[in-house]
Parts: sequence; C-alpha cells; structure tokens
Amino acid sequence: MDFEILKQECLACRKCGLCETRTNVVFGMGVPTAEVMFIGEGPGQNEDEQGLPFVGRSGKLLDQYLEAVDLYRDKNIFIANIVKCRPPQNRDPLPEEREACLPWLREQFRIIRPKIVVCLGRIAAQQLIRPDLSVTKEHGQFFEKNGVQFMATLHPAALLRNPRQKPMAFEDFVALREKINQICDHTY
Repeated sequence: MDFEILKQECLACRKCGLCETRTNVVFGMGVPTAEVMFIGEGPGQNEDEQGLPFVGRSGKLLDQYLEAVDLYRDKNIFIANIVKCRPPQNRDPLPEEREACLPWLREQFRIIRPKIVVCLGRIAAQQLIRPDLSVTKEHGQFFEKNGVQFMATLHPAALLRNPRQKPMAFEDFVALREKINQICDHTY
C-alpha cells in the first residue's frame, strides 16, 4: 500500500469509539523515508484540533530536544502515535482502542521501515517494547526487536510536569544521536 492511500484510509477510520468524539484523525507527520520514528501514546486537545502530532506545549519541548540533535519533523524523522484519535479528557487509550488502531501503525512501520523507534512515554514503550518496561528506570536503553532498535524516553508532557527530569531525557537524545551515527545512512 502506498503511504498517501494509507493516510486517506486512516483519516476515515471508524474502528473504535474514539471516532465519535474526535475532531481530526492524527495520522502522523514527517518524512516517509525516515530512519528514525517517534511514537507517542495518542493525540491531546491541540493535536486533535490541528490534526498533527505533538503541537502543544509538549510538542514545543519535543522540538527543542529534536533540534538539539539535528532532527526535524520536515527533514529526517516521522512522528506518530499508538492511537490516532484523542481519548476523551486525554485519558490513557483503552486496550481495545490500542488494538483497533495498531494496524495503522504497523502499516506505517512497514512502509517507513525505520531503523530506530523512540517511544515517547510509558504507554508507547509498554505497547511496543515490553509490557512491564519502566520508562523511568530503563529510559535511554536500546532494545533490538526484529532488526529495529527501540528506545523509551520520558514523554514531553511528563517533563513539563516534572522539570527535574529534563536532563535525563536530554541524555536519551544524546544517546539517540550516537545510535543514529552508528546505524543510519541518510538521517544526517
């Protein structure tokens, strides 16, 4: 399937109840040939309104971390979420909502074929790396799965709530830059 067709089909999705309360489907954004993919848990209010991932305060913080290691949404990465529609009141996505949405993410993976996946926060990390993963204890570590390197880091919204954790997250982005330099061909 072609990326644009996938996007159009996803934008019309009605596989779970989140379609009833969404304003926009948040398919993701970035470069479809990216070697590095960032995955969050789901859209918040700003994302739902604009149809783009990580555009509120946490998105601005994420962009600062990305730019510090020469990564840019429009140039060399792709950003998506586990669920493509906003859960009401920004609650955690329910297991059945995640299951309904995962085929979209799997197709994005299949087309993009990232070498590195960065999980932003607990929900994404436990869904994609390991159900019992502790982001606070195992952030910045790489886990190989099917030839892809996965890393978890703290969600930017969590960093806004607990600014003392910002240096830990920054170290994760430095480790990410080192990994990119080791295994990626065209990110930098």
